[in-house]
Amino acid sequence: MSQSAINGQWTRLRDLPISPVHNVYLPNGTIMMVGRFQNQALWDPVNQFIEVLSNPNYDLFCAGHAYLPDGRVLLAGGHRADFVGLAQASIYDPKTNSWTRAPDMNAGRWYPTVTGLPNGDALVTSGTIAGDGDANPLPQVYQHATNSWRNLTTAQLSQPMYPMMFVTPDGRVVDTGPGTTTRALDVSGTGRWSFVADHIDRFRDYGTAVMYTPGKILVVGGGDPPLASAEVIDLAAPAPAWRMVAPMSVPRRHHTGTLLPDGTVLVTGGTSGPGHNDASAAVLHAELWNPATETWTSLASGSVPRLYHSAALLLADGRVAVVGGERGAADVTTQVELFSPPYLFKGSRPAFSGAPAQLGYGQRFTVQSAQAAGIAKVTLIRLSAVTHAFNMDQRLNVLPFTARTGALDITAPGSGNLAPPGFYMLFLVNANGVPSVGSIVQVGGA
Repeated sequence: MSQSAINGQWTRLRDLPISPVHNVYLPNGTIMMVGRFQNQALWDPVNQFIEVLSNPNYDLFCAGHAYLPDGRVLLAGGHRADFVGLAQASIYDPKTNSWTRAPDMNAGRWYPTVTGLPNGDALVTSGTIAGDGDANPLPQVYQHATNSWRNLTTAQLSQPMYPMMFVTPDGRVVDTGPGTTTRALDVSGTGRWSFVADHIDRFRDYGTAVMYTPGKILVVGGGDPPLASAEVIDLAAPAPAWRMVAPMSVPRRHHTGTLLPDGTVLVTGGTSGPGHNDASAAVLHAELWNPATETWTSLASGSVPRLYHSAALLLADGRVAVVGGERGAADVTTQVELFSPPYLFKGSRPAFSGAPAQLGYGQRFTVQSAQAAGIAKVTLIRLSAVTHAFNMDQRLNVLPFTARTGALDITAPGSGNLAPPGFYMLFLVNANGVPSVGSIVQVGGA
């Protein structure tokens, strides 16, 4: 077996014209990138095409973002000054490469989180208004059908910046960090929070979290000094509680967790040093978490430190784009690396055709594949919208299927609670853990 099949492989690409802080993987295969100082770009990671992107006439830096059902992207908040947020919200349409202003929110938000909801609306939480600790306490729901905001006035809560929020299988939205108390938000009516559990470890600012299967969440790293520890929770348990699993090989903050087609979680970047952003302690090697064994494997090292404002996101070809990072506002990283996980070096890849462009909830559909008999898993991963160590959109579903000669009959997720409407990558994974190239499909309609 080759070293790449054990450790994976890093590849350097040509530099970008900006250092991207916000990265959204669009249905057309390009990545919308937003950097400091009102710099935006569209980047095609396959053909290496770069195009300067306009902005909506204000600074999107430190906004939150998530997909709407039709593939447009909602960006909420922005930058007036450090810790001073904007109330503006805008929608980017990749089909027309244009911006539309949404109504303003109730107040400014700097470092808010946007979460796509089961009905296609989007929840916006937290973000500071006019100073460190001055969190906007009012959750707001952007109603995509009416282009309006609904205020959750009975759910006001001061949350940490960029809370790590996930839609749960029962339709609520759970806050899993960086704070130490986990709560679930019912977004119906005027909203209501309920207690879920307390974390075992301490505050995890600039840690990362992923929902690795519906209702099961991994939170890892973060804090000052950084933690190596990892915790998981199963929200379907009779009494959900966090429990410790094996730690990473080193502490990290400013790292990113990325869901892979085989169901594992890749962690890249970060620093193990104390303080906000210790460049001298940059962590170059990747690590892979296996949810079946709840253990970590150290992988190959990249060549570029990925510190504060770095990001990673899964591409449809199964590689992971790793971008951005900075030592300071005047010392930013424009170098791009692609990480090829070990599964890309473990034999030929399965292939398939015939995936529908749109999938309804619970729809049974068929794809053709000469390797149908060897498929062990079918996965669906939502397109990424990632910034500040947290991917606000990614989530994974394992789909039930039946194999027959030359084809697979697959069943789509049953509801928006499991897969909020929007665009996803469909993968076939063989018994060796090797994924196909993903097919981008729209789930749940517009």
